[in-house]
Amino acid sequence: MRTNISDLKGRFTGYCMRKVNNITVGAQPSPVTESQRRIVLPGQTRSGHGTLPFLRSSVRGQFYYLYLVIDIYSRMIVAWEIHENESAEHASQMITKACIRHGIAALERPLVLHSDNGSAMKGGTMLSTLQRLGVVSSFSRPRVSDDNPFAEAIFRTLKYRPGYPCKPFAGLEAARNWVHGFAQWYNEGHRHSGLKFLTPGQRHRGETKKFMDNRKKVYQLAKQRHPERWGIRATRNWNLADEVWLNPDRSAVGQLSQAA
Repeated sequence: MRTNISDLKGRFTGYCMRKVNNITVGAQPSPVTESQRRIVLPGQTRSGHGTLPFLRSSVRGQFYYLYLVIDIYSRMIVAWEIHENESAEHASQMITKACIRHGIAALERPLVLHSDNGSAMKGGTMLSTLQRLGVVSSFSRPRVSDDNPFAEAIFRTLKYRPGYPCKPFAGLEAARNWVHGFAQWYNEGHRHSGLKFLTPGQRHRGETKKFMDNRKKVYQLAKQRHPERWGIRATRNWNLADEVWLNPDRSAVGQLSQAA
């Protein structure tokens, strides 16, 4: 039986911030305010976003836990692991390895890790690891089921993939092998509609301008050759925003627009 999105358990999201006008964003590795935590801006490994969904095993009542982090800005999967239990130790080890692999300590702006209030995310081991790494912790608002839409989106993609097994995974290695293939496809083969059909890997590596400029040229050339297809209409808009938001409010959007 296929598991569905209701099987998702924990979610956490990180994002880097800066000071815009009078909004101080991510200045110190300490809990951030409501207005601060919503703002997501570009930078190297700008953001991390993960979750702990259940993956069914061949033993009734036993599940495998997928720990995964994505960059909100690029949607790229930057780290993932699968374990047989949910614990703050597993989460802290994965975050440590992700920070080392992507050079988080070298960033001028700290990473902010947004999470729900689950035990794996609020455990002492996890919180002490974040403090040691200089990562700012932030937690979901109470009674807000869609506080992390990026997590909902990637795991819907994962569990609705045509190759997602209808039967439970035969073992831990089988689950890891499947997710390994999914992560490779998602990063380098998935034409993401939220990125105007770039792959997350292309966005993450800073290749946006190259691909978008080329698409603009192709569309302009097509319009010159076949103007009857467009008439007075402009060609498709291939501009991709440099700012990414997690549940923005209107006041914060307005302040950033004025600062831009």
